[in-house]
Amino acid sequence: MATQQAAAPAAKKASKGTSSIGIKDAIWVIVVCAIIAFCNFFFNFGQASNFEGGDPDGGSPLNIWGTIFKGGVIVPVIHTLLLTVLCMCIERVIALSKCIGKEKLATFVGKIKKDIKAKDFDAALRDCDKQGGSVANVVRAAVMAYKEADATTGIKKEVKMARIQQAHEEAIAVEMPTLTMNLPIIATIVTLGTLTGLLGTVVGMIKSFQALAQGGGGDSVELSAGISEALINTAFGIGTSWLAVVGYNFFTNRIDKIAFALDEIGYSIAQTYAATHTDEA
Repeated sequence: MATQQAAAPAAKKASKGTSSIGIKDAIWVIVVCAIIAFCNFFFNFGQASNFEGGDPDGGSPLNIWGTIFKGGVIVPVIHTLLLTVLCMCIERVIALSKCIGKEKLATFVGKIKKDIKAKDFDAALRDCDKQGGSVANVVRAAVMAYKEADATTGIKKEVKMARIQQAHEEAIAVEMPTLTMNLPIIATIVTLGTLTGLLGTVVGMIKSFQALAQGGGGDSVELSAGISEALINTAFGIGTSWLAVVGYNFFTNRIDKIAFALDEIGYSIAQTYAATHTDEA
């Protein structure tokens, strides 16, 4: 209990300068993407000039836009998912860049390790101030915990090391949600894109078989419309899931590298204290 109370001030100081980087209410991004997708579907893809005889319902498509329109109402749903993935990926690129700070992660970690090795913790704090971002906040919390432990007397070295490590872990717990924000949305679209495309494929094939069942040979226009709906939705569903998978794996790998670097710095600070101090009690 005493250890938690002692480590808390360092974590609070680190989190005091922390601002949530990223879009908190992602639902509005999805709503805007949906509006754009449906407007584009009806007013661009559904233009009369894209179909024979100017009839979007009964005419054959004259270009790729008309073919996409024949994919049916599920097409703008998949386009909404696609636009959402693109927006969330752009948002994560910007957010992670700000979380890392001004310099590259490897450069900043190298400076901090050099400061720690030289036992120049004031220089480490200055480097954190220059760097900015979530990574610097975590390092600052551990360095400040080190300095507080160094100024405290009458406590065993193991307890002080535990305080340093706990301050580091608490700062990570505060900053980590900023790094992983909105990733669950991308992860959800990985599956949702394929399932939505499959739904469109099934609906399109149902229309095709209905056309075949009418009068033996069936209506060629209805048949082609059903096949178009099936294939268009399949293509866009797979494409959306593919982009979501690539984006999700890229960002999770990036976050893992950041977490590993932070763990390495926290371990170095604790071990430096262990090597340079003797037990006082």
